[in-house]
Amino acid sequence: MVADVPGAAPEAPGGGESPPSASGSTPARVVVVDDQTLVRQGIRTLLDLAGIMVVSEASDGARGLEEILRTEPDVVLLDLRMPRHDGLWLLRRLREDGHEVPVLVLTTFDDDELVLEALRAGARGYLLKDVTVEQLSVAVRTLAAGGTLIAPSITGRLLEAIRSGPAPGGEGPAVIQELTERELEVLRLVAEGYANRQIAELVHLAEGTVKNHISTILQKLGARDRTNAVLRALHEGILG
Repeated sequence: MVADVPGAAPEAPGGGESPPSASGSTPARVVVVDDQTLVRQGIRTLLDLAGIMVVSEASDGARGLEEILRTEPDVVLLDLRMPRHDGLWLLRRLREDGHEVPVLVLTTFDDDELVLEALRAGARGYLLKDVTVEQLSVAVRTLAAGGTLIAPSITGRLLEAIRSGPAPGGEGPAVIQELTERELEVLRLVAEGYANRQIAELVHLAEGTVKNHISTILQKLGARDRTNAVLRALHEGILG
């Protein structure tokens, strides 16, 4: 599977560990980028009820970039279709600038190509606007903890599109190097949405060792980030 099922914690292999979730008393800090004022206000109200803090809002990608740089949020909630500078523009700018803030796309569009384009541009999550408050709050906390998440309603089609289409672009070698069994185990957990800390607990390794494995995985797959690594692995059939 590409990512977790929103609305519930991803079940760990063997059944026990919790998914990425809120920890401690500090709420996740979020910037909402959407061209519709009513939508932004509604998201702010709903996240506030869930104990998540919206620190700023923006109506297009350019203003969103300014607010992200100003507030340094834990997560960005981003619509894709906006006038002037849209969500894809913002994703690409963040990637070009080396900004690693997790971006959760929240949109009404479930077109396969658009989903792939957003993920390739650097989005760490993709949800449709018909989600519940619980599903949205789980998604925000998952990304804030370093995980990934894609709506289950589009993962099946997305997987088929990845496997039948051209290989996702990467920054490394065209020929993918063979992964070790441990690296495959870590990559599968990355694909399920787990953050480094949860992966370390599941495979009984130090978190620093997990980070080293992920760095090696990115290098071997010629991937620029975790999401791109999963896309490339799925395309090549590495994850089954």
